Amino acid sequence: MHQALLVPEILLDIFAHVNESANLPSDEDNCERLLSQQSLASLATTCKTFHEPAMDLLWANIEELEPLLGCVTRLHPMIYSSDAEPSWSEGAEPLSEDEARQFLRHATRVRSIDIASDRNFHLFTAFPTETCMFPRLQSLLWQVEAPNNIYLHLFLSDTLLFIYLSAIHPASNSIGTRCDSLEALTIGDAAEDLTADESFLLADTVRSCTQLTHLGCPPLEWDAWNHLSNLPTLIKLEIGSGCWPLDRHDLKFSPFLNVTILNFYVHTASYTITALQRSEFPSLLQFEMHVHVMPLAQAEQLFRALSRCNTCHTLEHIVIFSFDPDGDSDEEPFGNSLTAITQFLHFTQLRTLGLVFENYPVYLDNDLLLEAMSSWPHIRYMTLANHQLRPPTITFRALFDGLQLCPHLDSLQLHIDAVNIDIDPETESFQHTSLQKFNVGFSNVEDVEAIARLIFSMLPGVEQVKHGNEDDWIKVNEHLKYLKSSAVPGLRITPEPAQAT
Repeated sequence: MHQALLVPEILLDIFAHVNESANLPSDEDNCERLLSQQSLASLATTCKTFHEPAMDLLWANIEELEPLLGCVTRLHPMIYSSDAEPSWSEGAEPLSEDEARQFLRHATRVRSIDIASDRNFHLFTAFPTETCMFPRLQSLLWQVEAPNNIYLHLFLSDTLLFIYLSAIHPASNSIGTRCDSLEALTIGDAAEDLTADESFLLADTVRSCTQLTHLGCPPLEWDAWNHLSNLPTLIKLEIGSGCWPLDRHDLKFSPFLNVTILNFYVHTASYTITALQRSEFPSLLQFEMHVHVMPLAQAEQLFRALSRCNTCHTLEHIVIFSFDPDGDSDEEPFGNSLTAITQFLHFTQLRTLGLVFENYPVYLDNDLLLEAMSSWPHIRYMTLANHQLRPPTITFRALFDGLQLCPHLDSLQLHIDAVNIDIDPETESFQHTSLQKFNVGFSNVEDVEAIARLIFSMLPGVEQVKHGNEDDWIKVNEHLKYLKSSAVPGLRITPEPAQAT
């Protein structure tokens, strides 16, 4: 054997390349994944030098418990027989003390495990309560139905860094004490409709975690929210659906000093507005909100609250998406539009702005567009969707004047007046070379050749214009393609010959 293979760092680097496909999810590329696992197994049996590092990688990431249960002599033929069923363990006796040792033989090598079924849990009924089956576990995905979560404690290790729970349950309040190194905790959609007792249990769970950098969970009551505001390690906070109110009118939280990412995925905006009104986020870089029901007046409140929670000098990314799939929100009068975009003019570091509202458009005229773009010199992505087919209030002249103020903008969605063309590309020398994606939504167009020439001349990076499936914009893109394919350096572009009628 070459002497280089006796150097642990070199050997581990080689094995890591073999292991790349072994870590693929089982539903992505089973053949490649299986081949990598077989290669690691072969390396483990090659020599003593290879055995330990290869075995560590082979067992590092597993899904379900069958691989480890297959190490139990009695269970191996039940699991791996050609006619084995998913319910193979029904009626099987719990593991004996000796069989438990066989099961745990490789458990110390496991770093990540995904548990989506409780069908084999009855085999562990003889394990002592204080047992930790995976003492070096770092990542746990627990997607077991709540009534069967009584076995969660067997998986809680003090080395765990990441836990995903599909639901809250009684054992969760021991997470903070048993997993004192935990950095990321996510409690998923199955916990959306919590009872009062479950909400308090969720709060106890969150308060017990003192090293979190990332938390994703349903809405929290005020005491847990206050705990998070005093947690200096917290960087990312995501709040999901639920209806728990922040109902203490006298509360004011400490600043969330180091939170850089704040996301809400909620049914209504009330909780988000209250949280923003009573909090400060002096380090916030990203704010996202996906909400089902948000009347126009509430949207105005949200914008105002976001602009007043000490984020103006740091916030770079704002995306607010309101779409009502169930038709729960009241229809806004047709003439109403959202005028509070002026609240965002204070965000001088803005790189991304996405505002999409189903029931009303964001109002923007030429003057306001210029004011906004002069306030956002670093902007790279801007979407202001108009789903209500209102007459456009932005002209091409104002758009190109604004683009001169935003040299980094590469993606833009805007409802624009493409009928009344107020700029002549042949008399203009300006080109915006950064813009790559241009979406005009449901804007109307009449002179397709003039619009194509304008885009070709002034937006050379745009290959085609995205649109709301308007036939005339298809013609614009066809002509734009012709202009680009016909372009010869140093020669004047001639229009595409008109088709004979």
